Amino acid sequence: MTMDKQLMMKELPAAERPREKLLAKGAQALSNAELLAILLRTGTKNIPVNRLAEQLLAKYELAGLASISPPELSKTTGIGLVKAVTLVAGIELGRRLNQREPGQRPIIRSPQDAADLVMPELRYQTKEHFMALLLSTKNHVIARAIISVGSLNASIVHPRELFREAISYSAAAVILVHNHPSGDPTPSQEDISLTKQLVEAGNLLAIFVLDHVIIGDGKYVSFKEKGII
Repeated sequence: MTMDKQLMMKELPAAERPREKLLAKGAQALSNAELLAILLRTGTKNIPVNRLAEQLLAKYELAGLASISPPELSKTTGIGLVKAVTLVAGIELGRRLNQREPGQRPIIRSPQDAADLVMPELRYQTKEHFMALLLSTKNHVIARAIISVGSLNASIVHPRELFREAISYSAAAVILVHNHPSGDPTPSQEDISLTKQLVEAGNLLAIFVLDHVIIGDGKYVSFKEKGII
């Protein structure tokens, strides 16, 4: 029985094994689970690698995997710290490649554009994620940078962390984004105070804060639309 379990992947038809399928048909032909299985390389004694990949996607979804830390990911059965680091590194490389493709960079023309861009990633997070959309002079999104991850209802952001990212990407402007795990995007007084602090810091650096968008469950609040900025 033990030998059977170890050979479960090998017993699949060659065309269905992720590595062989990638070589034969290209990476684009693989599902998300198959690509994850290649990064994971092996499963456990009781869970084959393809099933482990499917369980990860069911638990976190692809957007969730893009924002989870290796220590947190390694708490999943069958995912040690080495596998967690490998997954996070692979996903980050893909994200950076996408961010640096000029023809594919989204343009932010309205608060709705910003909300639509991050809603799939942030609406189901159980902790506050504070993110910055780093923009070019023509409002192309150069990068999406997670500045901090907080508790259930609070994240801590310092201006130097935000603008260090903006400077490193030579951003002309930023849009602040964070989620409310409660699903209610109504800004708190702390949200308003923090935003004003970051706007003032941005003005000094000539990296302008154009908006702050709070993401709820399928809805958002824009500080620009509310006249707060």
